[in-house]
Amino acid sequence: MIAHIQGKLTEKTPTEVVIDCGGVGYHINISLHTYSLLPQTDHIKLFTYLQVKEDAHTLFGFVEKSEREIFKMLLSVSGIGASIARTMLSSLEPKQIIHSIASGDVGTIQSIKGIGTKTAQRAILDLKDKVLKLYDLDEVSMSQSNTNKDEALSALEVLGFNKKLAEKAVEKISKDNPEATVETIIKLALKNL
Repeated sequence: MIAHIQGKLTEKTPTEVVIDCGGVGYHINISLHTYSLLPQTDHIKLFTYLQVKEDAHTLFGFVEKSEREIFKMLLSVSGIGASIARTMLSSLEPKQIIHSIASGDVGTIQSIKGIGTKTAQRAILDLKDKVLKLYDLDEVSMSQSNTNKDEALSALEVLGFNKKLAEKAVEKISKDNPEATVETIIKLALKNL
């Protein structure tokens, strides 16, 4: 396994980079999260994961070791391949993925292109205990904040607000104020809608 590659950045797009390392250019697939964290210098280091298949050897690169670990964790779920795992890390911040899995938030995971209900549920089922243990999260507080979000969203829908807009507002408020009560979430959402 190639653990990391360090060298001169010769090509860069939002989905891939080429790093010249001792005269050899390594083509490395990256997520949008990694792309946003790439330093402005020419000399970079990426932590890598080498996927070996019958027809291809593919390198995936990450600025943060923690993102690589999440990527490997996602690959362990049946139905999630390397391209879907990379899409997940491009669509959501790694912290959001961990939070969604720990809190059992199927909706957030399912909102990622290429992930259906069954795959989202399987990811949560397979990874929830591992994520709670690995990241030392408290399941009670995770489920409580998720319940508050659901109740607030339900109340906003009853008040006649568009579900998509309400979901975005509630998600943003919950992210900014993880300890917010149902009432606080609703009040703040009403100001934003």
